[in-house]
Amino acid sequence: MGLDTVQNGVVVALEYTLWVDGEIVDDSNGTPLEYLHGFNNIITGLENQLNGLRAGEEKEIVVKPEDAYGQYHPEAVFEMPKSQFPPSFPLEIGYPFRVRTDQGQILNARIIGLKDNVVEIDTNHPLAGKELRFFVRIAGLREATDDELLSGRVGGGCTTCGSTSGCESCG
Repeated sequence: MGLDTVQNGVVVALEYTLWVDGEIVDDSNGTPLEYLHGFNNIITGLENQLNGLRAGEEKEIVVKPEDAYGQYHPEAVFEMPKSQFPPSFPLEIGYPFRVRTDQGQILNARIIGLKDNVVEIDTNHPLAGKELRFFVRIAGLREATDDELLSGRVGGGCTTCGSTSGCESCG
């Protein structure tokens, strides 16, 4: 397999700046993000538009919400009684935490409002409903190791058991 372009099974070193609503919200700060291309390690809309780029190549990429963090869902905003939070819990706007639904599903949430005895929380991703504008540069490409290909991520190993010798050793 040639390592001259971004393609499935190649480790990509990606420098990026992410703009949302005219503001920078994330930046690789000169330290490239390494990911294994084609294994859903970055948002789909970005990964798809990196296909075929060469090392050193730069590009502006716009990703629509449906190819990033999805649309914003007003029904994902809830109110919880303050009494459900421990006394030491930092009740602050923007504070991230996890919440378990009645069905046992764990969701990422953040506090978006505080009223008398109620905490308003939002389980939408903070970038849901947003168009993402990336300025990217392919800082480098390398062949993935067998362990990386087996595990589907840079560095290899198993994400569920922590093994560094591949997921087949998880049993």
